[in-house]
Amino acid sequence: MGDKDIMDQEEIYSKVLRAGRRTYFFDVRSTKAGDYYLTITESKKFTHDDGSFHYKKHKIYLYKEDFSAFREIMEEMMDYIIDEKGQEVISERHQKDFKKEEENDTSENGPSENGTATGNFTDVDFDDI
Repeated sequence: MGDKDIMDQEEIYSKVLRAGRRTYFFDVRSTKAGDYYLTITESKKFTHDDGSFHYKKHKIYLYKEDFSAFREIMEEMMDYIIDEKGQEVISERHQKDFKKEEENDTSENGPSENGTATGNFTDVDFDDI
């Protein structure tokens, strides 16, 4: 049985969150013993000057015995950030007048601040990893 077949058997349930240049993959997988665990993968697209691109991926493996503590700390950290800084995103890119400056330079699907097209996203195939 090939690696792809083994991976297909282990994938139980998946969700994808696209967030700009980052994509988060949440995958329920199965251990050899038949128990489940969660992988969270962050994939970020990087474009080179010649137009080619690559993805950097970071993965977290989260097992059931850690769910409760992980959830508690995650909720605490998110609550802290919202309590301290509010819901509004604070960055140059998200300033209310930022879009006005960009509209003069590019179309809706034209180049972004790093010169790459921003209109469409290509799905990542993790079978090549």
